[in-house]
Amino acid sequence: MSSTQLTAASRERALERLAESATPGRELDVLVIGGGITGAGIALDSAGRGLETAVIEAQDWGAGTSSRSSKLVHGGLRYLQMLDFKLVFEALAERDLLLTEVAPHLVRPVPFLYPLRHRVWERAFVGAGIALYDVLASLRRGKRALPWHRHLSRSDLSEVFPDLDPEAAVGAIEYWDANVDDARYVATLVRTAVGKGAHAASRTQAVELTKDADGRVDGAVLRDLETGRLVRVKARHVISSTGVWTEQSQALAGETGGLRVLASKGIHIVVPRERIRGDAGLILQTKTSVLFVIPWSRYWVIGTTDTPWTQDLVNPTPNARDIEYVLNEANSVLANALTPDDIIGTWAGLRPLLQPGTKDGTASEKISREHTVASPAPGLTVIAGGKFTTYRIMARDAVDFAIGAAAAAERPSPTTSIALVGGGDGWDRGAQTIGRRFGWDQATVDHLLHRYGARIGDIAELCEADEDLSRPLAHAPAYLRAEIAYAVTHEGALHLEDVMHRRTRMAYEYPDEALAALPEVARVVADELGWSPERVDRETRAYTAAVQAVASAARETDDEAAARARAAAPGIAAMSDTP
Repeated sequence: MSSTQLTAASRERALERLAESATPGRELDVLVIGGGITGAGIALDSAGRGLETAVIEAQDWGAGTSSRSSKLVHGGLRYLQMLDFKLVFEALAERDLLLTEVAPHLVRPVPFLYPLRHRVWERAFVGAGIALYDVLASLRRGKRALPWHRHLSRSDLSEVFPDLDPEAAVGAIEYWDANVDDARYVATLVRTAVGKGAHAASRTQAVELTKDADGRVDGAVLRDLETGRLVRVKARHVISSTGVWTEQSQALAGETGGLRVLASKGIHIVVPRERIRGDAGLILQTKTSVLFVIPWSRYWVIGTTDTPWTQDLVNPTPNARDIEYVLNEANSVLANALTPDDIIGTWAGLRPLLQPGTKDGTASEKISREHTVASPAPGLTVIAGGKFTTYRIMARDAVDFAIGAAAAAERPSPTTSIALVGGGDGWDRGAQTIGRRFGWDQATVDHLLHRYGARIGDIAELCEADEDLSRPLAHAPAYLRAEIAYAVTHEGALHLEDVMHRRTRMAYEYPDEALAALPEVARVVADELGWSPERVDRETRAYTAAVQAVASAARETDDEAAARARAAAPGIAAMSDTP
């Protein structure tokens, strides 16, 4: 097994192997374009089958939709209303697999309350649906992963969620799902794929798909966005999983067919945990979307919206009306209204909504109500749709489709039994001893366990080598300095924005996107990457400009104006618009 470390050096080695693949007889088995949750899952699935695999991502790992979700792993209650029992069962089975075997350190149980407004018929109707949800979850082999639901009276509800407006519900039903740090999950998935032999290169954009003399896609031309150099790569199979960029990726092959995807924006706000008294999350039906109030460590995450987005796909942003909508919907059930001053962070993500049919009648396989796999050109497989919870199923389907039924039967997907880095049996063993060694309180130990699992020992090694790394950041004390170093030495962070937004979530957890912590973070990153003072200044200015642009965008009242404001700071190593 290969090392699971992602570093600037491992990225360079991956690019070297990609370049070697252009030599006759040295081609890769599979090239995966797109490093979100599905692309990372495809890389692990493919490499786990023994296929030589490379995965590239134009931005940072998970920088698009996969780091801007509602952070939930769930079965999808709404599909029960559509009587799609098979889809719900599949998602619940995946939820429980991630909770118990694949990533118990990253996926955590969380209770939710479904408030009831009517005493009799609604309790019976909703109760039957949630009971069915639990029954479907129990059909999976093995011990139940989560508790059964329970009915709460008005007085029970006031104890579990004191800050729910007494007039908003006559009671509730409590059920269980799970939450996840989506960005960390993606990075850990990539690391696991690398451990199985995959080659991984972030900040590497496909600018052309190449074809052989018979018109079969046989590779790509890549641009290293860190240096600008072009790399030609050859592969027997090319699989594209680029979410809202699906149509642009297909077009790189010079084809007009393929899948059709529209982008829908969903925004979330973050408020301090003490601002709302409650021990469970809320799920609320609104006129236009489902609103979640999700307990998240020291905070509440509240969202989401569902509106068309036709602006820049790289940097979607909340506008003032989005934020007002979320606040109003939350305040409709809270006893103590939230105000804009309570918000310490926001983000916006784009859902890739798969449209019916394919462009120009491309051959495809509608494997699931949620996702489709297509081949707009021989040698090219494209997958779109789906959701975070079922990424493993999507990855399996994409690889099966690409290599064909016969090869898939010989090399079946192994990912039901592959624990992600830091998981596996005994993933939490020894954490308390490590905590005592460095004087960390229980909250810090829990924080580290559910970010690194068994790899908390790696954090301890960094701290033993440099005692200063065992200290919390002065202006973001939930994080140790060692976590910043680890983001670079093990998790492939190349820029400050990678650390601030995805290896940690401090950009959403501290005011002004944690600008106060930026100088200390920059010093730790600079020490690990050998940055010059000029490089530190450039990275710091780029991050600060992006923070200011996001704040400016949030004051605008429509998407077009917000996108113009956000475009003032495109960021480091921006994606290329032209080949």
